Amino acid sequence: MQDFIIIGGGIAGVSAGARLSHIGRVTLLETEDALAYHASGRSAAMFEESYGAPSVIELNRASRQYHQTENGGVLSPRGLMIVAKTGQEDALAHDLAAMSLESISVDDARGLVPILNAETLIGAGYHEDAWDIDTDLLVQNFARELRNNGEIVNGAPVQSITRHETGWEVTTPKGVFTAKTLVNAAGAWADQIAALAGITPLGIQPYRRSMARIPAPGGHEVASWPMFMGAGESWYAKPDAGALIVSPADADPVDAQDAWADDMVLAEGLARYEELVTEPVTRMISNWAGLRSFAPDRNLVIGRSPQDAEFLWFAGQGGYGFQSSPGASRLLADIVAGTSSELDAATVASLDPARFA
Repeated sequence: MQDFIIIGGGIAGVSAGARLSHIGRVTLLETEDALAYHASGRSAAMFEESYGAPSVIELNRASRQYHQTENGGVLSPRGLMIVAKTGQEDALAHDLAAMSLESISVDDARGLVPILNAETLIGAGYHEDAWDIDTDLLVQNFARELRNNGEIVNGAPVQSITRHETGWEVTTPKGVFTAKTLVNAAGAWADQIAALAGITPLGIQPYRRSMARIPAPGGHEVASWPMFMGAGESWYAKPDAGALIVSPADADPVDAQDAWADDMVLAEGLARYEELVTEPVTRMISNWAGLRSFAPDRNLVIGRSPQDAEFLWFAGQGGYGFQSSPGASRLLADIVAGTSSELDAATVASLDPARFA
């Protein structure tokens, strides 16, 4: 019998496994044949400390040093710019305050992203303190740490979960696994896993986020451009390997699934993007969608179930999973080990699944 079974091989599961491997023996079960296939594999991959609810921002702050230094670090400079058109003045003002951006002139904004349209752009904000995350490297770093005292089993969808006096039994096509403690890091499927384990679901809802990859606009060299987005997060764009990723920033509720982009949603989002640039979108290289799963109050869910102390929730990461993963997984390990957290008590309470009891 292992100490921990972790269900889910996205950034939540592998980061939890890495931290818990220092406390006991870990088995991580992943449905797919590779780690980070669903939401984690389709992330915008940014570290923006001020992005998210107050509890998320605290987790981001607790994650910064790890991202910057552990295993040589996983961050590279990107920068973030918010842009607005007429009618978005209030949304721009809100974004500047919420994300601690400095207001910049239209000329300065176009200096950073030369395709911005001076005729429609009425204001912008910018700061340098936003970073690309090497998500593959981060996942592999956590996975390597986990394997020092555990195993990762791919192609192992959960078929049943049984509670025994001494722990949990999880049946998969790859065999039956047992452990004292079960960690639910199943992302969009977290409520389904809870129900299989006899734990009341929390109402974690997946939302679709669509993406389109387009050629570098106008043949520009885009590598040095910041991530830039419409005020109120009405769309966003980010350089990616010589091309540009553009998202309509959609958040349509869907069932847990292998998500795909909706053509109409993409078209509407690209139209919003085109309103603020001089180069029209003439073709897409590819498109895809991922799922961002939230608890009802939009805070992550980290900690012991009030129904069973050996059932741990580690879910509801939303769009913040990568950037918050070091801090969130550290909190999970602190809860298991009974050690004090660097996070303040109010933040820990806002993440505790007991808040739904």
